Amino acid sequence: MSVAATANSADSIRIATFHTELARKGPGLLLRDILRGDPQAEAVAGVIASVAPDIIVLQGIDYDLDLMALRALRDRIDARGHTFPHAFALSPNTGRATGLDMDGDGKRGEARDAQGYGPFAGEGGMAILSRFPVDPAGVRDFSDLLWADLPWARLPSTPSGPFPSAEAQAIQRLSTTGHWLVPVKIGGQRLTLLTFHASPPAFDGPEDRNGLRNHDEIVFWRHLLDGSVAMPPVNPFVLLGVANLDPVDGGGHKAAILDLLNDPRLQDPRPMRPASAHLAETGQSDPRLDTASWPAPGPGDLRVSYILPSAELDIVQAGVHDPPSDGVAGREAEQASRHRLVWIDLHLD
Repeated sequence: MSVAATANSADSIRIATFHTELARKGPGLLLRDILRGDPQAEAVAGVIASVAPDIIVLQGIDYDLDLMALRALRDRIDARGHTFPHAFALSPNTGRATGLDMDGDGKRGEARDAQGYGPFAGEGGMAILSRFPVDPAGVRDFSDLLWADLPWARLPSTPSGPFPSAEAQAIQRLSTTGHWLVPVKIGGQRLTLLTFHASPPAFDGPEDRNGLRNHDEIVFWRHLLDGSVAMPPVNPFVLLGVANLDPVDGGGHKAAILDLLNDPRLQDPRPMRPASAHLAETGQSDPRLDTASWPAPGPGDLRVSYILPSAELDIVQAGVHDPPSDGVAGREAEQASRHRLVWIDLHLD
């Protein structure tokens, strides 16, 4: 299996996921930055254009109602020579106010008191850019599913009761950012994208609220495939996004991602960085699989972004875009994000 982001063949489809870290401190600031030629946004556009996916799911990009920031980013990608006629996004849970104390610190109205962490509504959302049209009638947004309504939900608690309170748990949504089912029409065929961006299993206390939520956000997909939360997707489909959980290294409840990777209804192409890439080997897993790097005192290099096609799809090649850091492309990737773009080429029958 090739791991270099070479051009995809005419009879295959390239799909990618990329945590862009295009989140800003207030509404409208991302659009302002893109229009001003912000170096990070330009680097993100350059990375995407160089890999040239047919469909890409973006994480960590601020949402606005008219998708103005997303369309501005698309224009910058177009200026680099790669065009996406279609743009899609839904309002995320990040920054969505609750009016309650959701993190147990006795305060309300802070970023951690939103349905998903965020200082304003729409901060750090998700989006899709595509050469092919989305079928709007087939879109399903599971982002309003209450955490407590997930089968066998692992809700946080303390010796005194539900954490942070029964009132908070009664309105707490499962999705930190979102869980979407988005069909894309490719000629006479249809490919369904299942995408999400889970909470990192960190930044909490002994109640393990974020760790448990991360677990259940990942487990959601197996429940969906089982048909226990909603009608399961029709094949073929691709599950992709940021699980924020490495199967070996770092924190979190490993069973969630291991069970997903081993689900017979999915296949793991194990996208790898090219042999010339060298990130620190800080754990026990194969470092070529790592998709993000956090310097000390962070967790180091981890595999947190995934693309998992349904079992019947034909995988041509896959990889993690991580050019050598001493070249122009490598410096651009480092400027764009701590995360690396992950891609896969598929044959559709």
